[in-house]
Amino acid sequence: MEKNMTNIAVVGTGYWGKNLVRNFNELGVLHTVCDSNAPTLHSLREKYPETESQSSFQHVLQNPAIDAVVIATPAETHFEMAKMTLLANKHIFVEKPLALLASDAEELQKLAVHKNLKLMTGHILLYHPAIIKLKEILNSGELGKINYIYSNRLNLGKIRSEENILWSFAPHDISAILHLLDEMPSQVIAQGGNYLNNDIADVTTTMLSFKSGVKGHIFVSWLHPDKEQKLIVVGDKKMAVFDDTVNQGKLQIHDKGVEWINRQPVPRKNGITFIPIDNYEPLKAECKHFLNCIESDITPISDGINGIRVLKILNACQESLIHHGTAVKLNGNNQPKPFIAHETAIVDTTSLVGKGTKIWHFSHVMEGAQIGNNCNIGQNVVISPDVKIGNNVKIQDNVSVYSGVVLEDDVFCGPSMVFTNVINPRSQISRKHEFVNTLVKKGATIGANATIICGNTIGSSAFIGAGAVVTKDVPNHALVLGNPAGIAGWVCECGNRLNFDNDLSICNNCSKQYQKFDGGIKCLECNCGSSPEIHNDDDACNDCKTQSNNKIEEELRLPQEVDYCSIY
Repeated sequence: MEKNMTNIAVVGTGYWGKNLVRNFNELGVLHTVCDSNAPTLHSLREKYPETESQSSFQHVLQNPAIDAVVIATPAETHFEMAKMTLLANKHIFVEKPLALLASDAEELQKLAVHKNLKLMTGHILLYHPAIIKLKEILNSGELGKINYIYSNRLNLGKIRSEENILWSFAPHDISAILHLLDEMPSQVIAQGGNYLNNDIADVTTTMLSFKSGVKGHIFVSWLHPDKEQKLIVVGDKKMAVFDDTVNQGKLQIHDKGVEWINRQPVPRKNGITFIPIDNYEPLKAECKHFLNCIESDITPISDGINGIRVLKILNACQESLIHHGTAVKLNGNNQPKPFIAHETAIVDTTSLVGKGTKIWHFSHVMEGAQIGNNCNIGQNVVISPDVKIGNNVKIQDNVSVYSGVVLEDDVFCGPSMVFTNVINPRSQISRKHEFVNTLVKKGATIGANATIICGNTIGSSAFIGAGAVVTKDVPNHALVLGNPAGIAGWVCECGNRLNFDNDLSICNNCSKQYQKFDGGIKCLECNCGSSPEIHNDDDACNDCKTQSNNKIEEELRLPQEVDYCSIY
C-alpha cells in the first residue's frame, strides 16, 4: 500500500458489496475484504491476491493498519457494526439504510462527532451526475415553483426475504427527493401489497406532503414486468425527467406546462431539451468522496444527518404501512441536530452553530453569534453577541471572545488567552458604542495566556507566543513574543519555524519555500504575503484561495436544536 493513503476494509462482499470492493480496489486503497462465507472469501482471494482477506469482523477492527471500514452487510446488522467501528476509532461508510431506527442513527452521528470520525451513508443517487445537474437546474429557477415530484423504481427481482420493498428500494428515491427539495416532509402515507410472503410488502406507494406545498410520490416494486428508474419534477414553468435506464438522454427538460388564457387552463407543449451530463460511475464518485472527506477533513454530502433524515421518513412510512395507510405526521422543516453541546452549556436560540461543532462544559454562545463547522469550543468559554467564527476553529478553556472579534477558519486560541474590545474601559462608563474590532486571519495561532489588544489584525498563519501582549498589527507568518510583543521570527503555514539564508527559506516540514521582503515574508508558491490583499489574487495557490472571508456558510442556517451530551 502507498504510504499515507487511507486503508479501506470492505465488510460484506455479496450482491452490492462486490461493487464496493471493485471500486476501492481500482482506487488503490483496498486493504482488506471481510466475509463470513468461506467460498466467497476464497473467490475474493483469487481475484484480489494482493488484498488481505478476513472472516472475522473483530479482527478487522483490531487491525491498526485499517483506517476506515465500509459496511455492506444486511440492514439489520448496520447499527451494531457501525457503532463497533466508531468505538474502534475508524471512519465508517455504511450502505443504506444507516440503521433501522432513526434513534440508532442519531446515536451513531453523536458518536462520530464526539470521536471526530467520518460517518457516511451510502445514498448513491446524491453522487449521480444527473441528480447533481438536476439540483443545479432546480436552484436556478428554470422549472419555476415546484408543484410535485415523483419517482418510480420498478423491476422483476431481486426479491429479498429479510426486508420489504420499501426498505430495499425507496431509500434511494427518498434521499434524492430530500436533496433536491432541501425540505423534510410534514406527513407521509404509505400503502402496499404482500404477494410472495404474508409479512413482506412487495409493492408500496408512498405519498409525501411538504409544508411548502410540494407533493411527492414514490412507487417501488420488485414485481414489475419492466425495469424502470425514473424521477420527474413538475414545476409551474417547465418539467424535468431523469430516466436512469436509458444510455442517452438520461436528463431531459420539457418546456411544457399550463398557461391561463381567458381564465382557462391551457396546456403548453413545446420542445424537449436533452441536458448533457458527465459520464462517470456514481459509485466510483461516491467512493472517491468518502476518501476525500477523510483525507481533507470535510463533511460527507451523505453524512449521518442525511442518513437520519431518510430513516425518519422510512420509519414513518413503515408505521403508516402497518396501519394500512394511516397518515403519519412529521416535523416538516425541522432538521436533525447539527452540533453537540454539553448539558451545562448554554446556546442562545438566535445564534448559528455549524455541523460537527462541539461546545463543552459551562460555555455560553450568546445571541447572534455565528460559529462555523467542526469547531471545538472548550470549557468555560464565552462567545459574545454577533461574534463571527469560521470553520475548524479551536478555542481552548477559559477564553472570552468579545463582540467585535472575528476569527477566520482554522484559528487556534490557547487556554486563558485574552481578547479586549475597548481601549480605555471604565466600570462606571458604558462604552459599548466604542467597541474596536479585532481580526484574526486564517490559520493563526494564539498561545496560552496571550493578550490581544483590540483594534489590531493578526495575520494569516501568524504565531503569537504564550503570554505575549499584542499591541499592534501582526504580519502574516510572523512569530511574536514578549510584552509588548515583537517579531522574533517567521513560521510556515504548517507551524514550523523558518530559518532564512540570503532571504530564502524552505520549510523542513512541508517543503514550502518563502522569501523575505520589507515588512514580511511571502510564499513563493503563491506570492502570498506580498500585499494585504494577496489572498484575493487569482494567481494565489489553492490553500490561499480557501480563505473564509468571514462568510458563514448557508448550511449554518438550521433551526437551533442541539444534542446535549454528557461525555467530554
